[in-house]
Amino acid sequence: MASAARSVALPVLLAVAVVAAMAPRALSDPTPLQDFCVADLKAATTLDGFPCKPASAVVDDDFFSRNIVAAASTSNPFGANSTRATVSTFPGLNTLGLSITRVDLAPGGLNPPHSHPRASELVMVLKGEVMVGFTTSANQLFSKVVKENELFVVPRGLQHFQLNTGAGDAVFVAMFDSQSPGAVTPTFSLFATKPAMPMEVLTKTFLTGEDEVGAIKSKFAGF
Repeated sequence: MASAARSVALPVLLAVAVVAAMAPRALSDPTPLQDFCVADLKAATTLDGFPCKPASAVVDDDFFSRNIVAAASTSNPFGANSTRATVSTFPGLNTLGLSITRVDLAPGGLNPPHSHPRASELVMVLKGEVMVGFTTSANQLFSKVVKENELFVVPRGLQHFQLNTGAGDAVFVAMFDSQSPGAVTPTFSLFATKPAMPMEVLTKTFLTGEDEVGAIKSKFAGF
């Protein structure tokens, strides 16, 4: 009996160990195994990050970035623009599980609903008032008007938006627990794909006709 019990317990313990080992990886990028791994952006292939530059080739500027600056213009249909510091523009972030984006919003400007498949997002408003909201898998909306120096967090993978509700321009930074959070914007994923999304898919999805879908698609032709 003892032998039988051990034969049952061993697979269970192994399964528990595997789950425990994998759990932290579900929360953020994997923990690095070295002091730093500055990205070699010229590497021919990448997989879950970039290969490391030789330590002898690493310089101070690899850990420094000027990418987060005011957007050149918010003159677009959304009244929004962003500048990003992800691993592809800031090599020192490689393997650290961090990145950041600055978003400028004109009055009434909207960062349209989107999601980040590989990261949670922490929003900090630097200027103005910004409504930040996200929807859950149960279609529940959580939102809050966030003011200067206030924070709002968006869980990983959930659809969310930022809307300038103030009288003037607004600025916020979004901090991510991934060096490459990714972004999926449903409007672009449906109406600006190449090749085009089949018309039948769109008409059935939105319960409308081809003329209405065509009118929407025309608005995204330049994106």
